[in-house]
Amino acid sequence: MFKIIKIILVTSIILFGSSYGIAKEEKIKIGLLVPMTGENSKLGKLLIKSTRMALDDIGTDKIEIYPKDTGLDPNKTLQSARELKKIGVKIIIGPVFFKNLSYLHEIEDIIFLSLTNKTENIPNNVISSGVNSVSQVNAIKKFIELSEIQKTIFLTPDLSYKLEIKKAIKQSKIKIFKHHIYDTEPTKLTKQIEDITNYKIRKQNLIDEITRVEKSDMSDDVKKRRIEKLKKRYTIGKVKFDAVIISDFDESLKSVITSLLYTDVSPKDKFFITFNQWFDESLLNEKTLQPLYYPSINKKNLENFNKKFFEKYNEVPNHLSLLSYDLVGLIYYLSLKMNLSETNELFKKENSFKGKIGVFDIKDNKIYHRLNLYEIKDGEIREIF
Repeated sequence: MFKIIKIILVTSIILFGSSYGIAKEEKIKIGLLVPMTGENSKLGKLLIKSTRMALDDIGTDKIEIYPKDTGLDPNKTLQSARELKKIGVKIIIGPVFFKNLSYLHEIEDIIFLSLTNKTENIPNNVISSGVNSVSQVNAIKKFIELSEIQKTIFLTPDLSYKLEIKKAIKQSKIKIFKHHIYDTEPTKLTKQIEDITNYKIRKQNLIDEITRVEKSDMSDDVKKRRIEKLKKRYTIGKVKFDAVIISDFDESLKSVITSLLYTDVSPKDKFFITFNQWFDESLLNEKTLQPLYYPSINKKNLENFNKKFFEKYNEVPNHLSLLSYDLVGLIYYLSLKMNLSETNELFKKENSFKGKIGVFDIKDNKIYHRLNLYEIKDGEIREIF
């Protein structure tokens, strides 16, 4: 038996940036494919609550949301999608995980707004609604242009998502000096960073300069002061870039930056830019890694959403909760402009929608996010744009 979330209120939908009225009287049936059992069931429950909160804020009795379980099983996901189709659902929020997309190409006349941020190798009827690589690189490109950075290198781990990064670099047309793919094994990583930064040559330059001064005709006092000053340095010579973009996360990101610091490349001298860190507070305490720049969704909106969610449910939401909340608003907004049953055309037309997460740009069956750019410096987060 289907579990139906149905909230009837009379508040406005100003939150979602629309003042239109519903053109048709039929119900808007939205499917919701989330893990309701298994190890990720807590996440699924948070997503259900976030969609319920979205309905509260929209304040309409025209929307009905039908949650169905996916677990981590692509077959179960397919079965649940078929059940939703039988009751007339044309658009579904979910699944959450890329793995669950495997068989959804078998479902015709339904659009899936998956919460994944992957865009490669997904079925034609699935639209990635997560904060994808293209959206992030577009924001980084804007920052590089505003900062008038001349030479940028890109560092990407040798992992499956490197293809996503290569696609984003090409699609965004960001100007980079070189793209390096690095090994995540610490010893190999350090060796690669040494090569990228010409560390051994710059280290030898320092040794040679100390030797030159020692053999020079300078007075002993001048020579002593000069050598003492040189010995406080680690290298002599410049690296061939002004900024480095590191498409990595968590401890692996910290390892890359540590390797750069080891080779005498500091964020005090070069721009260190990374991908969306979801305001990871552990980075605030890493003063040697700062300043550090990254794109992300709007921080104030996220904090306001988290506060409201906690007040309502006494739980701390996952960042995907905000995304699922906005997707309900996006579907409602689209329903006011066109027929949701026209799934082949629904996401082909250019549209922009302002939600809590930020602005969604829709074009050619793809969703992109206009992201903010943040700086972590002196243990604080500052919005650049």
